[in-house]
Amino acid sequence: MTDTNPLLRDFDLPPYSEIRPEHVEPAIDTILGDNRVALQELLSRPAESLDWQTLVVGLDEMNERLGRAWGPVSHLNSVKNSPELRAAYEACLPKLSAYSTELGQNPDLFRAYQALSSSPEAEGFEVAQKTILEHSLRDFRLSGIDLPPVEQQRFGAIRMKLSELASRFSNQLLDATQAWTKHITDESALAGLTESAKAQMAQAAKAKHLDGWLITLEFPSYYAVMTYADDRALREEVYTAYSSRASDQGPNAGQFDNGPVMAEILDLRQELARLLGFANYAELSLATKMAESTDQVLGFLRDLAQRSKPFAERDLAELRAFAAEQGLDDLQNWDLGYYSEKLRQQRYSLNQEEVRAYFPVDKVLSGLFAIVQRLYGIEIHELEDFDSWHPDVRLFEIRENGEHVGRFFFDLYARSNKRGGAWMDGARDKRRTAIGELQTPVANLVCNFTPPVGERPALLTHDEVTTLFHEFGHGLHHLLTQVEHAGASGINGVAWDAVELPSQFMENWCWEPEGLALIAGHYQTGEALPREMLDKMLAAKNFQSGMVMVRQLEFSLFDFELHATHGDGRSVLEVLESIRDEVAVIRPPANNRFPNSFAHIFAGGYAAGYYSYKWAEVLSSDAYSRFEEEGVFNAETGRAFRDAILARGGSQEPMVLFVDFRGREPSIDALLRHLGLTAEAA
Repeated sequence: MTDTNPLLRDFDLPPYSEIRPEHVEPAIDTILGDNRVALQELLSRPAESLDWQTLVVGLDEMNERLGRAWGPVSHLNSVKNSPELRAAYEACLPKLSAYSTELGQNPDLFRAYQALSSSPEAEGFEVAQKTILEHSLRDFRLSGIDLPPVEQQRFGAIRMKLSELASRFSNQLLDATQAWTKHITDESALAGLTESAKAQMAQAAKAKHLDGWLITLEFPSYYAVMTYADDRALREEVYTAYSSRASDQGPNAGQFDNGPVMAEILDLRQELARLLGFANYAELSLATKMAESTDQVLGFLRDLAQRSKPFAERDLAELRAFAAEQGLDDLQNWDLGYYSEKLRQQRYSLNQEEVRAYFPVDKVLSGLFAIVQRLYGIEIHELEDFDSWHPDVRLFEIRENGEHVGRFFFDLYARSNKRGGAWMDGARDKRRTAIGELQTPVANLVCNFTPPVGERPALLTHDEVTTLFHEFGHGLHHLLTQVEHAGASGINGVAWDAVELPSQFMENWCWEPEGLALIAGHYQTGEALPREMLDKMLAAKNFQSGMVMVRQLEFSLFDFELHATHGDGRSVLEVLESIRDEVAVIRPPANNRFPNSFAHIFAGGYAAGYYSYKWAEVLSSDAYSRFEEEGVFNAETGRAFRDAILARGGSQEPMVLFVDFRGREPSIDALLRHLGLTAEAA
């Protein structure tokens, strides 16, 4: 099987086109078996003979082999989902969970790490090695190493079940998203929609061998209807289908209902936390984060809410008044995007479709690469002839002074059988191997933008440009690391509430005139973004920023409260309603089931951690304010950020790295100023 199974071969980049569902389970079974034998052999040696190289690097080698097989499978499950691949993926989840629990609860391995931490050798370790050992010992305790055998078993069973439930949540959301479409044959029903949106819908219909246009619940299609469709009933129908996905409500009520999945996940998380001696799952979550207590997180979020809500109320009052002028007296959730866009156009004469024409994808990419070249001294080139999972995927290489640094894949467009949203994941870590070779990093950068239509290139909205910069910031964190130990290389070992710092930081250049000059050019003429349009964009930058802020705070507080109280006997929806009482300025209809599609906290890594976006935004705004003081393309400041934050990965606590760059601890002032949520802006 080794020769014919691509997942068991030694490869540079994954052979995506060769990977079949039938390869998955045999490869994982083989590697897990090999790893167990290797671990047993390793731990049969005298404890004093286990130095850094044999113990930590030895384990890194095992993890690397497993990751190189599982990483491509997990990635394909997200970007090219199929029933066969899904079944193979899910068959491996309990095996991987069991293996992870075995490692975390292995007393001999724990003792070996303890012995290494207190050995004379450890005194000479560099800071990254010391941090890795500290985190490893902490993670043994968070894996139940101190529990009695019966409770250890229960811990393992919970972990296994949670991994299965997270996958089920994700699958049901994908299935629910794809289960609803609306076929339109009369173009007048699409009045108000942009030509580009209609062209994309026509392309979607053609792909299904239909005439006319097909509205789907993939985000570009949903967004187009909510923002531009004149037909209010159509907006309500699409809003209802989208906001009730995977629930007991809406057009496919009960078919892919994530309600029971969420309830079980929350119960198991609470039980897991209690087993480990925490009062609730939020406390367990904070054991590996920057924030020090649940009170600190809730205080931070509520302080932001208090500061932001008056601005949100003002935003909504203005929108209601504007809609009333247009003849609509009962503004509903499916009207918000539509009238907001009309108000934006009236107030700033800013038409998003006209703006989009200046952001063809290749111009944006070349500008993005030019920006990071000026900031960090790196060069980026596109590579040809590589194996891929889809024809749209592109591969790039980062070089510095002619030397190879790393590579990254871009998969930018929405399509069926692809998970929604945008993300970065590390396809390979930078590290020094057991034989002393330096392994360079590889990243996957995935978005869901509106694809090219016909001969016209993909034209990005400015929001999509910002998303691209955000994910590329994560990519740079992974790719520009100077740490050569896997446990602290790139984003490994970085506290979750600090991991958004480099990504949110990159977004700032989407708003700088000097940055926009590099990323914008009309797709037909190449003409630069007109100064008048730039001025309008900058004037409109904080349009409805109060409403945007309280919506994000609603998500963050809901997530944290849900995990900090375990509901206190309340249902998921009751917790959400209590948070809305506190921060929301407009209530969605009763059939809205937002939690059922909140994959960040039920199928991603953000459980009791969604606050991280706001927490890290404070860090990123304050970090960027140094560039505002010293020059947005100041190469010395760029080098300082690269050296203090990007290069050092998880080698030290995030606050230490931040202070190294900024010279002091972070202040919330820059964030409020950037968002226009200050007394001067009122």
